Amino acid sequence: MELSGLGALGAGLSIGLAALGTGIGMGYLVGNAVASMARQPEATGTITTNMFIGLAFIEALALYALVISFMVRSL
Repeated sequence: MELSGLGALGAGLSIGLAALGTGIGMGYLVGNAVASMARQPEATGTITTNMFIGLAFIEALALYALVISFMVRSL
């Protein structure tokens, strides 16, 4: 296997595992936010705001992994 093939494999694994992890994290976050909104409806605004901030941080990790996979692929 050539080095370019290993770079492609590394790039694919990095973005694939990052997407898997962020998907699990987002599902966990949204599920718990919905459950807490059901338990305490008067705090829905605060919970929603915090949920979207958390989702942005989680999505940033996926974007960092995408950038790193491009960097690995270019080596």
